Amino acid sequence: MNTYPDTKKTIELIKKLVEIPSPSGNTDKIMNFVEEHLSGLDIEMKRNRKGALIIRIPGENTESHRMLTAHVDALGAMVKEIKNDGRLRLSMIGGFRWNAVEGEYCQIETSSGKTYSGTILMHQTSVHVYKNAGEAKRDETNIEVRIDEKVRNANEVRELGIEVGDFVSFDPRAEITDSGFIKSRHLDDKASVGMLLQLIRQIMSQGITLPYTTHFLISNNEEIGYGGNSNIPPETIEYLAVDMGAIGDGQSTDEYTVSICAKDSSGPYHYGLRKHLVQLAEENGIDYKLDIYPYYGSDASAAIRAGFDIVHGLIGAGIDASHAYERTHESSILHTENLLWHYVQSKMVFE
Repeated sequence: MNTYPDTKKTIELIKKLVEIPSPSGNTDKIMNFVEEHLSGLDIEMKRNRKGALIIRIPGENTESHRMLTAHVDALGAMVKEIKNDGRLRLSMIGGFRWNAVEGEYCQIETSSGKTYSGTILMHQTSVHVYKNAGEAKRDETNIEVRIDEKVRNANEVRELGIEVGDFVSFDPRAEITDSGFIKSRHLDDKASVGMLLQLIRQIMSQGITLPYTTHFLISNNEEIGYGGNSNIPPETIEYLAVDMGAIGDGQSTDEYTVSICAKDSSGPYHYGLRKHLVQLAEENGIDYKLDIYPYYGSDASAAIRAGFDIVHGLIGAGIDASHAYERTHESSILHTENLLWHYVQSKMVFE
């Protein structure tokens, strides 16, 4: 009996992924987890110099290749300054707003690998002290980390081993609800990584021969703009980024369907590939939404900017409150997994 896709298993895997700290620039732990998850499968895997993982599955056609990508790197911060009062000032990693992490628990990792917990707060938090606390600007000047250690000055912080350049990760607070939602930070893009890992395991466990040699790039620098713009084999014709669908006013994307992107801030995605994805969805009873993401870029658009001669596309589960405390539903995961399953077994646009 074919139980794929098993969205319950996928969501449990996603929860494990989001609970591994992996801000851009510090992704070795999660890459080790991904490699371990795929261990035992007869597949070719290698890391590039940037630390991304490339997986190759031979297909019937070895001259025309496909590549699918998702990214494990997440939003985070670095210690920018150790303040005289023992608090930490931060420098942002990735594109988010400080108000989206105000009040969040965090983890500081020193260069020796030791970790400390803390809370991200406004300097002017106490309403009993700061009359206009709610009016202060949420920015790098006012946002700081209160470390959960007995420190009263910069010297005592440094005695812990904390220094400028240490990585700060945000607590994901991952939760799976009885109603089928998963809510957590970093669903962008660990939800897609979970789906690709399940897809790879299904292909290999079922002995499926794909029509084309297919590469899977688990990238680790997407949040800072250049995760998937290298190590693309010259035989690659189609390049599909599997990321998230952005939800908000004026958007078609929701938490219950797969989102197919027509255009983002980089410009239109390949029209032929987009139509092919829509056709696959309609032929296989997959619920989808077409959408435009106005303030968005993907590994596929980064590859186009880098000059690769590829057909590029972008799909993903619909994620509410992107780059904040995110949420999606198991039905969106289901439809995205189904579209991926049919896509990797379909003919290319140019055939």
